[in-house]
Amino acid sequence: MKMNRKQGGVLALLLAVLAAITAWRFLPGYVTRPVEDVFAWGKHQAIHYELISGTEIRNIRQVMTKDPSTSRTLMWQSDFAEEKPRVEIRVKGQQDVRTVQAGEEAFQDGKAKTFIHTAHLEGLQPGTQYEYRLCYGKKATDWMPLTTFQGNRFKALIFPDSQSADYSVWKATAMPAWQRNPDAQFFVNMGDLVDNGQDATQWNAWFDVVEPMAEKIPVAPVMGNHETYDLNWKVRRPEAYMKLFSLPGNGYAQYPNRFYSFTVGDVHFVVLDTMFSEMKDFEPDLEQDEIQWFRKDLEQNRQKWNVVLMHKDPLQYAFNPATRPGRDRQEGIGPEGEVWMPLFDEYGIDLVLSAHLHTYRNRGHIRDFRHNSNGPLYILTGVAGDVRYPGLWKQHPLDETVAPQPETDNYLVMTKTENELQLQAFLPDGTLLDTARLQKPAQ
Repeated sequence: MKMNRKQGGVLALLLAVLAAITAWRFLPGYVTRPVEDVFAWGKHQAIHYELISGTEIRNIRQVMTKDPSTSRTLMWQSDFAEEKPRVEIRVKGQQDVRTVQAGEEAFQDGKAKTFIHTAHLEGLQPGTQYEYRLCYGKKATDWMPLTTFQGNRFKALIFPDSQSADYSVWKATAMPAWQRNPDAQFFVNMGDLVDNGQDATQWNAWFDVVEPMAEKIPVAPVMGNHETYDLNWKVRRPEAYMKLFSLPGNGYAQYPNRFYSFTVGDVHFVVLDTMFSEMKDFEPDLEQDEIQWFRKDLEQNRQKWNVVLMHKDPLQYAFNPATRPGRDRQEGIGPEGEVWMPLFDEYGIDLVLSAHLHTYRNRGHIRDFRHNSNGPLYILTGVAGDVRYPGLWKQHPLDETVAPQPETDNYLVMTKTENELQLQAFLPDGTLLDTARLQKPAQ
C-alpha cells in the first residue's frame, strides 16, 4: 500500500517522537516512578504557588499521635471552604514532595463558624527532619519544620491551666518557656486551656499564643472542666475541644478525642478525661468506660516509664481560713483520687501530673494514700494563665514542696535521658522553683 506525502510526514513525526522518548528514558538521572507518584511530582513541579496570607488560615498546629516517631497530625482553620486542602511534605533539603489530602469540616459553635482542616501523615521515618506546607488551590504557606522522634531521650514543655481573661499573660508564660527550650520536642497543656469552651475568641487567642510553637512541635492537650462550659456558663459536652484536636483513638465513638495515650521512646503517656461529675447527666458511664480503657491500654502499651496526665487533682485541699473564712472542707483524698490512685498503684505508674487547683505542689511518692517510695510521684503543676487563687488552699499533709505564696505563673520542663526522668518547675522569668527526678537502671 502506498502512502501519500501527508501520511508519510505523520509517520515520520511519530517515529521521531518515539525515538526521542526512548532515548530520554536512558539518559542519566531518569527516574521511574509509579503512575500516581509521577502525577503528584509533575503537578508540584508545574505549579507556582501564591503565598497564603496570614488572614486566610489560622491556628496551625501539629497534634500528637500514638507513635510520633512515624506519624503526625496537622490541623488548621479558615473562615471559608478551601479548594482541595492538602499538605505537601518533603525531607528537609530534598525536592521530592509527598502530597496528603486534608479533610475539611464546617463547625459552628454558638454564632461562630469555622472550617477545620485535618491531615494525618503516616509512614514517616523516625529521627528525620521534614518540612511541610499547607496548600489549597494554587496557594501555599511557607515551609515549616516537622521532626519525627527517635530514641529514648527527649525534652517536653508542660503548661498548667492557661485559662485567661487576658491571654497576654498566657503568652508571657508560654513564649519565654519556648524561647529558653527551642529543643523541646512536644508540649502538654494540662486542661482548662481556655476559660470558656464555647467562646471561639478565646480559642483563637489561645492558638495565637501557641502557634509559633505548635506549627513546629506537636501539642498533647488534656481536657479540663472549663472546656465543658457554654456561653451561658452551663455545663455541656466539650463540643469545641472534641473538634479542635484530632487525637489518638480510644475505641469509644461516644468519647472522641477525650482520653488517649501515646508513646515517646520508652515513656508511655496516658491522658485522662476527669470530667466525671460534669458529664454525669450526659455520659453516666464515662468513668467506668475509661477505667476499662485504662486497664486495656496499660496491659498492651506499658513501657519502662509510664506517666499519667489528668486535669483534676487526686488530692482534696482544705480552704485557707485566712483568705476564705467560713468555707469548711477537710483535706484528704478527692473523689478522683479514691478511684484512680489504687489503679495507678496496681499498674506501676511512675509519675502523675495534675492541674485544676492553680497552685504548684510536689507531693513526693504516694502509695496506698500515704507517702511511700514505691508509689508514683505526684506533682500538681500550677497555673499558666491569669486566673489565680492567691492563698486559697491550706498546705496538704502530703505536700513536700509548695510554690512561694501568693502564687504567680509557672511552667515545667520534662527532660528524659536513658535512665532518668527529670521535672523542673520555673517561673516565667526563668527562676527555678523545684526539681524532681525519677531514676531507673538500664534494662
